[in-house]
Order: sequence, then structure tokens, then C-alpha cells
Amino acid sequence: MQGLVLQLTRFGFLILLWLFVFAVIRTLRNDISTAGGLRLPRYSGGGDKRRRSPGVRGSARYLVVTHGALANTRISLGNQAVLIGRADDSTLVLTDDYASERHARLTRRGDDWYVEDLGSTNGTYLDRSKVTTPIKAPINTPIRIGKTVIELRP
Repeated sequence: MQGLVLQLTRFGFLILLWLFVFAVIRTLRNDISTAGGLRLPRYSGGGDKRRRSPGVRGSARYLVVTHGALANTRISLGNQAVLIGRADDSTLVLTDDYASERHARLTRRGDDWYVEDLGSTNGTYLDRSKVTTPIKAPINTPIRIGKTVIELRP
């Protein structure tokens, strides 16, 4: 009788151990797939207290790199699309290992600019939301591509 109780206890412990292992694997898989293997930094908070006027109207005139290897780079915007990536023919060429050759594109529609991920490996993020379809990029909102953060400015 004691041998049966001991075997059932061992079997129960083994089941609990495997449930724990599967829970850990599921958590890791979810973290990797949602963040591209990276923690998402919060660029809009902290010590950076930029004032965003609620009445900002009109179209963006500049694309500014706010964080990353090309910080403080400013590109004047026209009516042409802006291609962003590691490819040499990109408008903004990134030297970032987490950026794809053709990572993202900014296109103008009327007075608005839309950001679109081009099937990149690590994804494109508008503020802290992953871009899955072309989405309107508001002025002064961070767009993260790898370790590089850009913003549209008036």
C-alpha cells in the first residue's frame, strides 16, 4: 500500500514539474514574439518633457532621428515616400543590426503621413504599438525601428 502511495506522489510531482516547464516555455515564446526579442523602451516618458501643443495642425516637414546611432539627423520631407532600412538605396540608411534591409516606409496621403512595416524581422512600432498595417503617424509620436527612434516634426 505504501509503495502505491509513493508512486502516485512521484507521478503527481512529475506532472506538476512538466506543467511548470510548459508554462515557462509559453511565457518566453509570448515575450519573444510580442517584443521581437527586445524590451520596448518608453521614449515618451521620463525626463523628456516635450510639450505637445494640442492644436498642432498641418503636415510634417521633417523626419528627425531622436534615438540611435543617427540621433539628431533631420531629413526634409516632400511628397515622395521615405524608405527606411539598411539597404544603400534607402532614404534613411540605418546601421542597426536590428533593422532589416527594407524595414519600413513612410508615405504621404494628403496632409498625413502613414508608416508601414515592410515585413521586417523585428517589427516597426508606432509609440509602443506594433505596426501591422499602414497606420497614420501623428506628429511628435515616436516610431521605433530596431534601436533607432524617429519622429515626424512640423
